[in-house]
Amino acid sequence: MTVAPAPGFPVSNTQWEQLQSLAHSLSPEQALWASGYFAGVGHALRSSTSILPSAAIAGVPDLATVTGSAARSLTILYGSETGNSADLARRVKTQAEAKGIKATVADMAGYKTRQLKDEQDLLVVVSTHGEGDAPEPAAEFFEFLFGRKAPKLAGIRFAVLGLGDSTYEHFCGAARRIDERFLELGAERLAERIDCDVDYEDPAAAWVEETLAGLAAKATATSSVAAAQFAHVPPVAGGYDKRRPFLAPVIENIVITGRGSSKETRHIELSLEGSGLSYRPGDALGIVPRNDGRLIDRLLAAAGLNPPDAIEIKAQPATLADALSSHFEITALTPRFIEHWAKLSGASELAGLLGEGKRGELTSYMGRNHIVDVLEAFPVKGLTAADFAAGLRTLQPRLYSIASSSSLAEDEVHLTVSTLRYDLNGTQRGGVASTHLATLTEEDATIPVYIQENPHFRLPEDPDRPVIMIGAGTGVAPYRAFLQDREANDATSPTWLFFGERNFRTDFLYQVEWQRHLDEGRLSRLDLAFSRDQAEKTYVHHRMREQGRDLYDWLENGAHVYVCGDAEGLAPDVHRALIDIVAQQGKVGAEEADAYIRNLQRDGRYQRDVY
Repeated sequence: MTVAPAPGFPVSNTQWEQLQSLAHSLSPEQALWASGYFAGVGHALRSSTSILPSAAIAGVPDLATVTGSAARSLTILYGSETGNSADLARRVKTQAEAKGIKATVADMAGYKTRQLKDEQDLLVVVSTHGEGDAPEPAAEFFEFLFGRKAPKLAGIRFAVLGLGDSTYEHFCGAARRIDERFLELGAERLAERIDCDVDYEDPAAAWVEETLAGLAAKATATSSVAAAQFAHVPPVAGGYDKRRPFLAPVIENIVITGRGSSKETRHIELSLEGSGLSYRPGDALGIVPRNDGRLIDRLLAAAGLNPPDAIEIKAQPATLADALSSHFEITALTPRFIEHWAKLSGASELAGLLGEGKRGELTSYMGRNHIVDVLEAFPVKGLTAADFAAGLRTLQPRLYSIASSSSLAEDEVHLTVSTLRYDLNGTQRGGVASTHLATLTEEDATIPVYIQENPHFRLPEDPDRPVIMIGAGTGVAPYRAFLQDREANDATSPTWLFFGERNFRTDFLYQVEWQRHLDEGRLSRLDLAFSRDQAEKTYVHHRMREQGRDLYDWLENGAHVYVCGDAEGLAPDVHRALIDIVAQQGKVGAEEADAYIRNLQRDGRYQRDVY
């Protein structure tokens, strides 16, 4: 017996019988596909004045194609330094599945390279570290891809989304290298590569939608419900993340460098009470800063604009002063702004920086000038707020290594921040986030924050493994968290800290705490390098070489090595020192020593958090 549709149901009895007959013949997967198909048909009918033409559904595959073995697999492979590529890859997976595309997400750091040749469709999301380098956790994948063991990739389709910072000369260099290499190995492009600046959200969303639409071209039935999925991602624990930060009260904000120091380093404590946010040692805290009001005033004067001038931000009205305070990057120059201002001002000097083969000159110019310098050097009359803002990037959060363990500092998060101040073109400038943080000393001060996980900078899972920590300046922050965590969990394995700064008397950060950890046996060894306390500068890599025999013994006994700090000086110097120590103490050649260190990285025993 066939049950008639309920009164008011918008189908006839005959149609109802046909639907029931179809429903009973479908598997669960086919039924889900069919529901999306009919949703798409309904959307098409609503947008048309006539019967749905056959062309509108001609490209829709039969059920066997969608649910059977003919469907191609999609892997979203990411390489991430700060977490943006990882977050974006997960969001792409959400949108792909909303389109009916089965997808998996893989981190280059743990990807089994032997399976690369067996992939079918690949979407690669990769950031660029420094001047065109691969993200630190993805280094081994890049080495494989550009090595002799890389397989032919005929039959694989791919597309690359790059994240980078256009102020660097080799903008999105890692993405470009992968894109070109995949072509060399015989893979076929699904879409042209896109290179996204730090304000990547909107261009990335458009590229992902277009690329996935191409993949799902034969399954258009589900496309009507997928377009809004990119931006809608469930928030992390506690409901707060990068898109919805928590307004954290400032508990303490003190200078911890001594009087007479050549720098200002602050210890800042924030309350996370009521946020539901949690973190682990090695994670970072995202800070959403505000721009300096004095710089805003100078910009407005140079542009001939006024604070209350109206502007729209994502279709919402705002004053120009508010927009410049909390929405736009207004300090560092970008190629986009120079190109924009060259058109507005007609300045041939700016236009000349944009020609073929001029990237080196452009990078040098951007290093010597800020946005305000360009406005003052090349004034534009009759400028509107919208004209000015059109060349600006969106203000991005800054990441700081967390200097506390939630096991010991419950409902709190601590930071170690060096306030960046310097002279440029005759005036004092400052780092956007660090100078803003330095002003948050009032009792009711707050700042928006979120947790950025860093799975590639973790204490050993085995608590009995020795730990070697190497850092300079504020790079010591995560090691404070490490030792707090070990204190809370009664860990007893050997630990060794190499720490460097400028002067012992003024810059020995957290000296009392390290001494307590030494006295209580939690810190086994401490080697210090204060570069400016003697005629010849001494750095942590010098101390490492002095202790080469013992350091090699620790490595041979299973120690994990951590490096945190400057990517241009500290990191390469420490890396070379490790290779030299292994070569000398292990009595092997440079090539074998290099392989030894690469094996440490591959095994997760050599981890770096450099910036």
